[in-house]
Amino acid sequence: MNIKYLPFLIIIGIISCNSKDEKSKYKQIVYQAVNAKDTAILTVNINDKRFFGRYEVLYHKIGKDSGDVRGDIKGDTLRGDFHFISNGGSWKRIPLALLKKENKLFLGSGIITTYFNLPCFMPGIPIEYDNSKFVFEEVKK
Repeated sequence: MNIKYLPFLIIIGIISCNSKDEKSKYKQIVYQAVNAKDTAILTVNINDKRFFGRYEVLYHKIGKDSGDVRGDIKGDTLRGDFHFISNGGSWKRIPLALLKKENKLFLGSGIITTYFNLPCFMPGIPIEYDNSKFVFEEVKK
């Protein structure tokens, strides 16, 4: 590779990194859900197309899963992944699907497979929202 193209490639890289969604255009919302004695807290930054934030599931007297969420929004569905440390152990990544209905977020469940070494929901098989483990409600400030 010719060295005279290096500054041009660096400038292109900087521009492409800065062209992502502006963080100021996101609205931060805190959600909480309780299932028996387990509690989940979802702090999400959201706009019309994307979301990102923190997700923590506290298992009664057992431990917690804590990490980051991110993904895309299509209609009333938030789909992405949850990258977390399970009970202080190793890092894991699982797919995440949330259905927004009646000002609540319903956690979806489905069959998980891997695609290019990344976990995802099995294509062609519907994600189940009716029997959600967690139904998140917005925490009012």
